[in-house]
Amino acid sequence: MTVAVQTTLAPPLPRPGVRSVTAVRHLARGGLLTLAALLLGLTAQLLFLSGFQERAAQHAAYDSLRAQLALGTAPVAQTDQQGALLAPGTPLAIVDIPALHVRQVVLEGTDSAVLADGPGHRRDTPMPGQAGTSVLMGRAAAYGGPFGRLGDLAAGDTFSVTTGQGRAKYRVFGIRRAGDPAPAPLDAGKGRMVLLMATGADFMPGGVLRVDAELVSAPARTPAAVIRSGTLPESEQPLARPGGTPWPLVMWLQALVVAAVGAVWAWHRWGRHQTWIVFAPVVLLLGLQVATRATELLPNLT
Repeated sequence: MTVAVQTTLAPPLPRPGVRSVTAVRHLARGGLLTLAALLLGLTAQLLFLSGFQERAAQHAAYDSLRAQLALGTAPVAQTDQQGALLAPGTPLAIVDIPALHVRQVVLEGTDSAVLADGPGHRRDTPMPGQAGTSVLMGRAAAYGGPFGRLGDLAAGDTFSVTTGQGRAKYRVFGIRRAGDPAPAPLDAGKGRMVLLMATGADFMPGGVLRVDAELVSAPARTPAAVIRSGTLPESEQPLARPGGTPWPLVMWLQALVVAAVGAVWAWHRWGRHQTWIVFAPVVLLLGLQVATRATELLPNLT
């Protein structure tokens, strides 16, 4: 009698190199997904979304300033009515440059965060329309680039600035780039304004352009300065970057990496279509948040 013996063969063991190759592929896919989200978010933020953000901030600032002008409570000094320094970002004037079709609300301060919402007033200079040299700074490309065409102004062009003290009129008399001589010192009791923007390729500033304009209307009352010239922090100087560690950027970048790893894992567990439906909006949103925080690190005149 012959007994048949059934032999069960064990599945072949995976080769040692297969698992490592698969892990490398997973890492590569996660890295490419993260990079794609970053590039897409950065492009959208710089070219489109930052401009919408600036316009929304300008609308809010205009509504606030218009109400204050009607009530006679708009700022006219470096301090508010209680004697405290104006908070950065406080709306204080409207600059109207007809030759460039520019009409913008001017905010107090010149760091990167303030200039993301519109042109800023350098805090250690007199208010627009007052005696002395006022300085306004604005971005050239990002966040709508409100001052991006200052170089098109010519001697004799006029513009106006409206504050709580009324409407001041200025006339351009010179444009300066790196190496050009500075204008003659200002006579006592006279007014002047300097408009600043970055020069060079968009988002890659190479210098500063200055437009000099003289006050041709009567100077308004000029309160005593509280912030002395030259005492502003480095973050409010031309072409300055934000100071400190960019913790929001670090946290959003970590979240993006985690989402990318999760998407790669889901690709193999759920399938391609399910992963796209669930993770594509999440990765794109996180990429946009990272791009927004990265854009905030650009020089303030960019």
